[in-house]
Amino acid sequence: MARTAIPGRLTWQQATVVETMFETPQVKNIALTVPGWPGHMAGQHVDVRLTAPDGYPAERSYSIASAPEDGHVVLSVERLDDGEVSPFLVDELRAGDVLELRGPVGGYFVWDEPLGGPLFLVAGGSGLAPLRAMMRHHRATRSEVPVRALCSARSLEALLYREELMDLAACDPFDISITLTREQPSAWRGYRRRIDSDLLAEVAWSPADRSLAFICGPTAFVETAAAGLVGLGHDPARIRTERFGGTGVLP
Repeated sequence: MARTAIPGRLTWQQATVVETMFETPQVKNIALTVPGWPGHMAGQHVDVRLTAPDGYPAERSYSIASAPEDGHVVLSVERLDDGEVSPFLVDELRAGDVLELRGPVGGYFVWDEPLGGPLFLVAGGSGLAPLRAMMRHHRATRSEVPVRALCSARSLEALLYREELMDLAACDPFDISITLTREQPSAWRGYRRRIDSDLLAEVAWSPADRSLAFICGPTAFVETAAAGLVGLGHDPARIRTERFGGTGVLP
């Protein structure tokens, strides 16, 4: 997930690309090794800076898609045709290349065991990246906090981490729901519509359960999902959101 970077007090450091691999035709996973990495919390992000030959710098923030327990810092970068940074990261970056990186950043949109649950994770498109980090962290720590996740994508081909989601869906205490909004396989048994109040009412925990919700995706998607939960009676103080501009097209 990419956003405009926000300056902070952290210093820039060099990160070396260990591996790159396409997650979908438009999204590439980039595994990095960062000397002296202090560790991160599930849900945090990093700033990435590229500098052109003429000295022009471009910065973007990307959510960390890997859990704190994973061996590398992994970013899932979606290629935006009009982007200043993502086309290079997706099309040109190779193992052994070095990036300027700053982080980890953020302390609000994070989850760790002491925060409890039950958890309700809602993702649109590449907004699934930080929520994947939370689910991987949950599994790595063998947490017993129950998790429900609702993931929206335009098509099955565009759904990030498909095999991993299917694996999680088969394990307690995970309950994974997927909705494909534009194209669905003929045998598709999941949802076939955009997230709205009716779908949230079917999938979300009851307001009485006082779930802790994390919603991530394009701005309009996040606003719709958050307003839907509040309209159903969920406590706004238990809803945490992370949004990005992207293409402005809802998943």
